[in-house]
Order: sequence, then C-alpha cells, then structure tokens
Amino acid sequence: MDNRLHGLSKVPEVTLTFWVIKIAATTLGETGGDTVTMTLGWGYLAGTALFALLLAVLVAAQIRAPRFHPLLYWATIIASTTFGTTMADFADRSLGIGYTGGSTLLLCCLLASLACWYRVEGTISVRTITTPRAEAFYWLAITFSQTLGTALGDWAADTGGLGYGGGAALFGAGLLVLLGFYLRTQVSRVVLFWAAFILTRPLGATVGDFLDKPVAHGGLALSRPLASLMITVFIIGCLVVLPQRAGRHPGDDATEAA
Repeated sequence: MDNRLHGLSKVPEVTLTFWVIKIAATTLGETGGDTVTMTLGWGYLAGTALFALLLAVLVAAQIRAPRFHPLLYWATIIASTTFGTTMADFADRSLGIGYTGGSTLLLCCLLASLACWYRVEGTISVRTITTPRAEAFYWLAITFSQTLGTALGDWAADTGGLGYGGGAALFGAGLLVLLGFYLRTQVSRVVLFWAAFILTRPLGATVGDFLDKPVAHGGLALSRPLASLMITVFIIGCLVVLPQRAGRHPGDDATEAA
C-alpha cells in the first residue's frame, strides 16, 4: 500500500457524523475526567497522570495500527479530551493561575506545537500525515487543542459570566460562523479545521457541566458516572448505526495555506 494512503487511512472522513461524535466525545471527556478527579477523589494531579498514561498507550497503538480502526481512533480522542479536562483543571486551579491564565498558557502550548509541526514537516495539514513523526505531531496538537478548549469553556462559563447555557450558545454560534466561512469563502480549510476542532471542545465541556452540575448552578444535577455512561452508550450507538470509513480531512485544495 502507498505510504501516503496508509497514513491517511487511519483517520476518519470528516463528515457531520465526525463532528457529532467529536462533540459527544468531548462531553464524555468532561464528565469522565470530573468523575475521576472529583467524584472518586483522585484530585487533578493524580487524574492527569492517569489519563496521560492512558493517552500515551492509545496514541502508541494508533500510530502502530496498520489501518483505520474507528474504536481505537475514538478511544484515543476520548483519552485526549479526558486528559485535557484534568490538565486544564490542574493548570487553572492547582497552579493558581485562574481560567484566563490557564487559557493563555494552553494557547501558547498549542501554537508552539503547531509551529514545531510546521517547522519539521513544512505543513500542519492533517492530509499530510504519512509518517509516525507526523502522526505524533497530530496527536500532540489534538491534545493541546482539547486542553485549551476545556479552559476556554470554563473561562466563558465562570470568568465570562455566561453560565453553562450561555457558554454552549457562544461556542455553538462560533461553530456556525466557521461553517459559514467553509461554505461561502475560500478561507484555508486547515485553519477552519483546527478552529472547529478547538471550539467543539468548550462546547462539549459546557454541555458536560450542564449535565452534572447542581441545579442551583444552572445544571441538571445528574451524577457524573451516570452522565458518562449515557454519553458512552450514545457514542457506541453512533459508531454502530453510522459506520465510519477511512477518509481524508479537508484541506488540500488551492485555499490551503499551510
């Protein structure tokens, strides 16, 4: 098999189903991460270490896999978003730098990872993932984008004073704007993909908080384990009912800037 096609075959085609599962996965990352760090009492540092180990194992398995495996791919996405939840909470709260400071720090980490990827590979397009090194950069950028998204969701809900419903509306509106750019303009598909990937994370985070936070704080007061189980069943159902196929991410046309 051609090496280029081999690399690209391990990521799913970017369709509406992709984004639906992505948002559900980020919601599960929020409720699952909070289940370990808060409900089970592990704390942010121990929870971060646990999910970092799980993420490392899954990323290694994903890189070694010879072809696209939907369950493996989405398990790795969920691990990255769960790690992102605990890591963002650790940066925001345990380090004492607050939501604004945490978001700024994580934005710098994401930009640095993308800059390193571009410097080494000459592009940050996910269509050019043909080697283990490029795939490692891919998962590093995804993990930082998930972590940044978590911090942005917390910042909007708390520091920004929007609450969970307002935060979800804000990031949902942001995604609609990106969709408009995708349909109506020639803006770089690479930029739009990464922007959407980042924004789906705070949307999922605010939805997750809405599910498990107390009614007095604007939530539904569902238990975190129950909410996590419900979302897991939903994701598995999507993978069964709406089978995914290996595909190419958008971004190789003439408008691609990087």
